[in-house]
Amino acid sequence: MANQIKISPSILSADFSCLGNEIEAIDNAGADYIHVDVMDGHYVPNLTIGPEVIKDIRKSTNKTFDVHLMIEPVNPLLESFAKAGSDIITFHPEAESNPKKTMGIIKKLGCKTGISLNPSTPIEVLDGLFDEVDLILVMTVVPGFGGQSFMEDQLPKIENIRKMIDLTGRQIDLEVDGGINFETASKAISAGANVLVAGTATFKGGPSQYEKNIKTLRGV
Repeated sequence: MANQIKISPSILSADFSCLGNEIEAIDNAGADYIHVDVMDGHYVPNLTIGPEVIKDIRKSTNKTFDVHLMIEPVNPLLESFAKAGSDIITFHPEAESNPKKTMGIIKKLGCKTGISLNPSTPIEVLDGLFDEVDLILVMTVVPGFGGQSFMEDQLPKIENIRKMIDLTGRQIDLEVDGGINFETASKAISAGANVLVAGTATFKGGPSQYEKNIKTLRGV
């Protein structure tokens, strides 16, 4: 199972003074996806990056850009994020009145679709979406606040969603984001996750440590 686990380092933990070099380093170190957290200061309290930055860092790697939109509204900005080089676009169903419509827009733009569930979001929001979703992201912290601990009470949710995915027979990524480190990674994997978002744990120790950090998170 370990070699099937994908690691998606969150670039929020990278050194932004040399972001392109950091992305090249995690690419060379074995990252599977590049996780880009987009926060608007509205849906969540923090403010991060927009399409222009994604467009610039797209030059640094061919790896999958796993773009997590913590913004509201979502639909008006989808085209700009797709054109900037996003491969997977994940949004929160609370941020749009018709999640299925939003997913349809993402598909038409040529990207894979992702749905993100906050700790308080029930799994019922996934009803009717399994035919079109490519990635389900379970947040194991409250989005928008840094330095939080992994919420173990989300493990049953991960387990239940894994069962639901398996019943579809489709290849849907089950991603976990929030407080993922060398201790909690194995818990998320055991619960059924196959993609781990890790910021601090990936970038800890500088570029010479990235390959070791990614392998440790993957359980190799």
